[in-house]
Amino acid sequence: MNHYQESRDAVLQQIQHACAQSRRSVDSVQLLAVSKTHPSDALRAMYATGQRAFGENYLQEALDKIEALQDLAIEWHFIGHVQRNKTKHLAEKFAWVHGVDRLIIAERLSSQRLDSDEPLNICLQVNIDGQDTKDGCAPEEVATLVEQISQLPHLRLRGLMVIPAPNNLKAFADAQALFEQVKEHHAHPNDWDTLSMGMSGDLEAAVAAGSTMVRVGTALFGARDYQK
Repeated sequence: MNHYQESRDAVLQQIQHACAQSRRSVDSVQLLAVSKTHPSDALRAMYATGQRAFGENYLQEALDKIEALQDLAIEWHFIGHVQRNKTKHLAEKFAWVHGVDRLIIAERLSSQRLDSDEPLNICLQVNIDGQDTKDGCAPEEVATLVEQISQLPHLRLRGLMVIPAPNNLKAFADAQALFEQVKEHHAHPNDWDTLSMGMSGDLEAAVAAGSTMVRVGTALFGARDYQK
């Protein structure tokens, strides 16, 4: 067994344990492999273990990998900050975009998604704990944005994405409460199914708080080399 298989098996076991502790079905939590700064060969090796969903933060790096790995049936997620002038590539090349926090971004993604493609899956990024250094809309803006974005063609609004400060368990609980509130009052119930939160260091706490998608990089691929 290679180290990619061992790493992925260990993370899946961690998810399984967290789900058991929370009395949740293990099928209710998806593993998103965060592959930024790692080479295409590493993604190819991780794909061989059965991993299909990969998340990238940097657009040009992601586009290079999409080109290099076009023979693989990868579900590409963009999880970085969405710049207004980069939406065309996102609309054309990705299955999911997690970093939407303004109506203008959603409108551009919708207008630039091809009619022949499946709707683009969208998560609203919420600055759940009011960090000055984090992107995302304010929690009180979510309901209005959901109402507006839900009307756009070519998009499927799936839920929320949050990146709380480390060890902020209250933020996980706040995100879960906001997710459920929107589901009850504002969202299309059949689409509103994704709470993207939790990373390598806080995966179990995120699952306990209701995360349906954990974004794991270091525990799968090892430490990142930002010098490359």
